[in-house]
Amino acid sequence: MTDTAPEIAAIIHERLMALSGSERIMMGVRSCEAARQIVLSSLPAGLSQAERRRQYYERWYGEPMPAGMERGG
Repeated sequence: MTDTAPEIAAIIHERLMALSGSERIMMGVRSCEAARQIVLSSLPAGLSQAERRRQYYERWYGEPMPAGMERGG
């Protein structure tokens, strides 16, 4: 489902395709980093590093962190 008019979607697509591959990749990296920062800023203050990591994982992936990942493994 989209609420973007086909003509506008075509313009956006054309502009994105005019960028180099590395420019498009960097747009994706910046978007992902912005989303990461939003998730991290939504977590309660004062969490331990392990708890912060666990809650981040659960918010990002929408499921509990698999066993064994708690220690970074």
